[in-house]
Amino acid sequence: MGLISSLLAKFSRADKPKPVAGSIYDFKIEDVGGHEVDFNMFRGKNLLIVNTASRCGYTPQYADLQKLHEQYGGSLVVLGFPSNDFLWQEPGTNADIASFCQKNYGVTFTIMSKISVKGNKKHPIYQWLAAKTGSTPGWNFCKYLVRKQGDEVKFFSQDVKPLDPILLNEIRQ
Repeated sequence: MGLISSLLAKFSRADKPKPVAGSIYDFKIEDVGGHEVDFNMFRGKNLLIVNTASRCGYTPQYADLQKLHEQYGGSLVVLGFPSNDFLWQEPGTNADIASFCQKNYGVTFTIMSKISVKGNKKHPIYQWLAAKTGSTPGWNFCKYLVRKQGDEVKFFSQDVKPLDPILLNEIRQ
């Protein structure tokens, strides 16, 4: 194989999601209240995993995430993962975050403990999601839709609002 064809083969492989071991249902992660959340309890439901922040231009998406939770709660679990990775837009403690979400948006869906979603300190669940999709959050409020079987994952950027027809159509499938 020539140098150019070997480089092309290398780059084309790099763009494809790598196979990943384990399941979304293997994770156990603390919520903002310090309680362990066993993802095994979400079997049979779609999961919408969103990296969130309280001081971001996209923060009003909390309201629509809450609407999704209320409208599709029987078949969809919304999980917010606060992160301070993008311009320090989530500086508060877990208690601060919980209070902010409740007071400003009436959030009743599960908010997880603050984590990192990129870089060397990326939380294992975000490593798993990135490996499944080939995509990592480029900003706050990126979304991963994990199908109820637990193996198919789709990525949506922060610009796709929670009530966007593109996302709603995927949720309804």
